[in-house]
Amino acid sequence: MSGLPTTHGKGKVTLPLRDAVREAEENGAELVSGKTVKNHFSRMSAIWSELVLRDLAPKNPWANWSFDLTQKTNRRAWSEDELRTLLTSKWLGRVFPERTYRGIVRIALYTGMRLGEICNLRNEDIEVLNGIPCFHIRPHTVEIDGKIREWSPKTSAGTRIVPIHSKLLEKGILEEFRNAGPYFFSELPISNFGVRGANFELIFSKHKRRLNLPTQVTFHSFRHLVSTVLRNQDNHIRELWIDDLLGHEATHKSQGTTQYTSAIYLQNLQRVVEAITYPDDIANW
Repeated sequence: MSGLPTTHGKGKVTLPLRDAVREAEENGAELVSGKTVKNHFSRMSAIWSELVLRDLAPKNPWANWSFDLTQKTNRRAWSEDELRTLLTSKWLGRVFPERTYRGIVRIALYTGMRLGEICNLRNEDIEVLNGIPCFHIRPHTVEIDGKIREWSPKTSAGTRIVPIHSKLLEKGILEEFRNAGPYFFSELPISNFGVRGANFELIFSKHKRRLNLPTQVTFHSFRHLVSTVLRNQDNHIRELWIDDLLGHEATHKSQGTTQYTSAIYLQNLQRVVEAITYPDDIANW
């Protein structure tokens, strides 16, 4: 319950608890407070106490719990020094190779895409539109070993086109990872829950703790970083374009991928992407 997002139960569709917790961790969502959890337990405890008195239940499983009522950690963007510590460290993970780790982190640095969006990229989601190489983030179904796996972006605004940054192209990311299989990152394992990216998040967090990096920075902090970099640029980038690039639910109505495929709009999105810049030692990683 402590891992549930604050939005759980407030939308039209409510995920099963374990799925909601897993998605919240993957997306770095704001979690419910200790006070909220305590209130839920208190209400259930009152009911079970009555059941115990009536000999309808052997014990009250909701009683005698302690709760963390301290303030939740506020996630933030990476600082340049923290990024340098992360990027210059040796990768010790064994579940997937270092090249997969580097590829995923590079895409996060230059797109601000969510971890789930990166891990669920398919080879067919790499498209050239109006001469611009792009990632096409969209709902899809994939059949592997007779099992149907469905995936969709976090929100309706998450379905979008993301031009591929020139730095990623210079690093040869398309040549390195494109393959004959369904997924772009073919060496990334699927968790016991059938989720691509869950294992990466756990291993990345372990790697970060080993480097003594703050708890306020997580994989989702790359998204905060890109948003911060773009909003601090002084080259007439519209908020609308930044929201569309990041898949944010904005005040304007989504125009959908039909508008994204127009030459002018793609050029604007490409301008936004190319405005994501870092110091040379970080950019050349």
